[in-house]
Amino acid sequence: MAIIIRKMHPSLGAEVIGVDLSKPIDPETSATIRQAFDDNIVLIVRDQTLDELHQLKAAEIFGKVAYRRRPVVGDGPGGDYDTPFMMVTNIIENGKPIGAFGDGEMWFHHDTSYYPEPHRATLLYAMKLTKTGGETRFSNMYAAYDNIPRALRDRLEGRRVLQMHDYKRRERLNVDTTDISKIRHNWQPLFITHPATGKKSLYVSRLMSAKIEGLSHEESEAALEQLFDISEDPSIVYEHKWVLGDMVIWDNWCSIHARNDFPREEPRLMRRLTIEGQAMQF
Repeated sequence: MAIIIRKMHPSLGAEVIGVDLSKPIDPETSATIRQAFDDNIVLIVRDQTLDELHQLKAAEIFGKVAYRRRPVVGDGPGGDYDTPFMMVTNIIENGKPIGAFGDGEMWFHHDTSYYPEPHRATLLYAMKLTKTGGETRFSNMYAAYDNIPRALRDRLEGRRVLQMHDYKRRERLNVDTTDISKIRHNWQPLFITHPATGKKSLYVSRLMSAKIEGLSHEESEAALEQLFDISEDPSIVYEHKWVLGDMVIWDNWCSIHARNDFPREEPRLMRRLTIEGQAMQF
């Protein structure tokens, strides 16, 4: 199967042209897609018509599919558990959300950075879209690491950062006033070495990174704000404008992503899978 890889942005993102993910993918094509993934961080496959089985088979190109996990306490943001699928949607049926994270803007984050073994990749398939808004922005965290001033990088080398999440979308948690035993959290290397590429990547996000190990509150906040600004530099961000049938796959170890606001009265429906990962290393 002959495919073409077309770059979408100088920093990250590429379109995979000439592949139908509803059909069996031969080993050579799978290897080409995996290499394009490592090279470009975000892949876009257009014009797909995929049921759940098709999406599962496509996900297996990138590794073992992960199952959705329940919150530590409470009911969580909505939708079914004990399934690999999360429906990212604002649709409500019988008074209950059929999925999670349905409405509005969402700040930059890594998926599952608060797990001991963060997931490698996320696959999101567009099934219903609003007329405007809802774009997803992706930032290259290899480039962010390279852009950290040398003095700051040297001061932070070898430190860890507390990642935590309680399903908020536009609000950082205060680690000093939050009972973190009731939410998912994990200390991660601030700078990781990507297990697949061997490249160094910044591993913080505005939504989920709460505190840098070994620094005072003031020092940690100042350093994190500087890192957040570096990580969100528009020059290293690709903004994806969704079209029905798009399948987008991104590397959670070396990118962060954010969602733009959209009309809340219009239905939006995306089907999400993630790929199991491993512990992050310095």
